[in-house]
Formats: sequence, C-alpha cells, structure tokens
Amino acid sequence: MPKKKKSFQAPKGTFDILPSAQNVWETLRFTASRLADDFSYRRIDTPIIESSQLFETSVGTATDIVQKQMYTFKTSGGDVLTLRPEGTAPVARAYIENGLYNQPSPQKFFYMGPMFRYEQPQSGRFRQFHQFGFEVIGDEDPIYDAQLVQMIFALFDDFKITNLMVKVNSIGCKKCRQTFRNALIKYYKPQAKHLCKDCKTRLKDNPLRLLDCKDEKCIKVRSGSPQILDFLCGGCRKHFTEFLEILDEIEIRYTLDPYLVRGLDYYTKTVFEFFISNEENKDSRLPKSSSGPAIGGGGRYDDLYHLLGGRNTPAVGLAIGMERMMSIMQKNDVKLIAKKFPPVFLAYLGVPAKRKVIKLLSQLRHAGIVAGESFGKTSIGAQMKVADKIGAFYTVILGQKEILDNTAIIRDMHSGMQETVPRAKLIEVLKKRLG
Repeated sequence: MPKKKKSFQAPKGTFDILPSAQNVWETLRFTASRLADDFSYRRIDTPIIESSQLFETSVGTATDIVQKQMYTFKTSGGDVLTLRPEGTAPVARAYIENGLYNQPSPQKFFYMGPMFRYEQPQSGRFRQFHQFGFEVIGDEDPIYDAQLVQMIFALFDDFKITNLMVKVNSIGCKKCRQTFRNALIKYYKPQAKHLCKDCKTRLKDNPLRLLDCKDEKCIKVRSGSPQILDFLCGGCRKHFTEFLEILDEIEIRYTLDPYLVRGLDYYTKTVFEFFISNEENKDSRLPKSSSGPAIGGGGRYDDLYHLLGGRNTPAVGLAIGMERMMSIMQKNDVKLIAKKFPPVFLAYLGVPAKRKVIKLLSQLRHAGIVAGESFGKTSIGAQMKVADKIGAFYTVILGQKEILDNTAIIRDMHSGMQETVPRAKLIEVLKKRLG
C-alpha cells in the first residue's frame, strides 16, 4: 500500500487570515492607525522575539504570563528568548536602548502586531493573537490616562458602537500598595482553605491577584476583603481623583471597580479595562453590567523604566485585542472599508495578444491606472464574466486584428457600447473616461 501523505494544519490556537477575512482586518487596522494620527501617536515596531529576562523583570515572575504562558526557547548561541506576550515592555526596552529619552517629553507611541501566549484556545482567545496599543512616556499628568480612555471611546464611536464601558481603579504606588498588600494577607490567611489552588499560591507570591480570580469560591471570599482605595496615599488619591474628574468632564461612562488590579506587576496607580455593556444608561457615571471578556485595558506604569535600567520615567498605556474587537464589529454590522476593484480590465484573444496585455498592464500602472486581468481564462467570454464580476467600468480588448492595426477596443461595461481607439492614445482616452 502507498504511504499516506501527512496532512498539515495550523498549530493549535493559531489561524490563517484568509482573503475573505482581510476586509474586516483592514478596516480595523486603518481605523486604529487613523486614530493614532488624530491624537499624534507615532508608530513603533519591535521584534516579536525579546530576551526572556525582559518579561520576567517587567511583567513579574509570579504572574500567570511568566509562569504558564510564555513561549520561551534557547538559541544555538545560548540566548534565552521569548515570543513577546505583550507590547509595553518591548516598547520600554526600545525607548531605553535607542536613547529616545533625549527627545522632548511626553512621547506618544502606537504599535500593532502579533503577540503569543500559551493558553487554552477559546472564543476570542488564541495562542497567536493580535493587539494594537498606545503608550505615553514621560509625563505623570492624569490627563493622559484619561485621553487613552477617550481614544477607545472615540474608536467605538467611529464604528457607531454605543455600549462600550470602562472599569477603572487605582492600585496605588509601591508605598501605599505595600500597606494594602499586608492588609490583604492578614484578611486572606485565615480563609486560605476556601481558596482555589492558584489563589493559595498567589497568597504567598502575588496577593493582589487574589482580587482578580474568577473562581466562585474565591469571589465569595473576596466580598469582605479590604479595598485599595482606602489605603491610597495622598499623592495617589489626588492623581486618581483628577483622573475621574477628567472622565466626568469629557462625559466618559465608567464603573469604579475596587477589585480591578490587572495581571502585570509593572502597573501603578490608574488601571482600566474595556467591556461591552449589557444595558444602556443615561447617566454615564452609574455602574453597568459587562458582557463577555475584556476587549482590552491598560494603566499607568511609572516604575517600569527604572526597573529596566533606565531613568525614572512616568508612563501610561493600553492595548486592545484585535480578534475580540473584530468580533464586536461583526456583531454590530460595522460598515467595512469598501473593497477596491480595478476600474479597468484587460482581455485578450490569442497568445500574441496575451503577451501584449502583460506589457500593457505595466504601462497602465505607470500611468496611475489600476487594471485587472485573467490570464488563466482563454475564452473571451470567460474573461468578460470576470470583468463583470469584479465591477470593472471598462474592458480593453486585444485580439489578432487589434495587434495588426495597433489599436484596442474599449468596452463600456455598463452600456455595452464599444469604441476602437489607436493604442498610442489608449491611456489618454482611459484617463479621460475615468475622470
């Protein structure tokens, strides 16, 4: 028996972006990039591989990302590298390494690309996923925290999606957070037996993550826990109050969530997450119920740059999951960018004409006219069907007679009328007709 050929599939948790799906991707990419331009954020691209130590230092060794989710490998040269699980730490590394701190502050950056985390694939969650994000580096003013939130609401407004909500909290600075951490440990220790396995470990290594657990047992224990807002120092309280006042001023609907801590160690002060709301409410400051997982989130990370060996540099940023965002766009029938089809189609009859057409394609392109063709179709009828299907305005037809006469036939695809023109004047005539 002949050996059965192996069938290959995309790795678990990854997927192909097929041509049929590109329109929704391109709509989100274009709109996010335009948003960055509107708010003066400059594009920055970092490698998809970084030193593993970068994420261990920034994200935190006690986080789920570092302990369970990173794709880490050792090169033949002995380097230990990781496929980036998030975008902020690489931007911080690039900022320090390239001396961008010598430029006027604050600096605003925008990035977009694939991230990688090893986790169980499910709806809206993949092992290779995509994010776009914004970072403001070099200013501690809470107006930038608020502006980032404003930008995501502006994005949803562009898509005419009205039920976006944001949950906000402050996790304080290192000083007041330590006091809160001690209070959490004191509260949770007597109830450790009621916690899930992960939270028993978090109680020792990362107590703030106790507040983030989705296990029903842990949520029940959490209901009586201390709240960080009661432990904020004067500076952190002032910063958070100003942040909320700005949100009120720009009429952003938010929910104060005292249990929101985010899953990365580098956060300080403001944190926020975006959700789709289940209900509409005229008062933007009243709580709303959220539906599904977070679309994205972010917060302030004033200690990260010093932690990575740079200067003390305040910063704030956010990231949005593109797959989840596109799922929401599709559910809300967001108008997509119109597909661009060639306004001109080139058809041929016979091999000599086929060779003239491939040359003519290049000539039209240099003249700024986009043209389509179907070299795989030999009959003129089949080619005309393709021209009609793609919505071409005009079809230029070359056959044996046209080659001998050095002419071309222009067919109006709407009226069906045809005109024979000298090939030397073809581009001039097409430009005139296309306007």
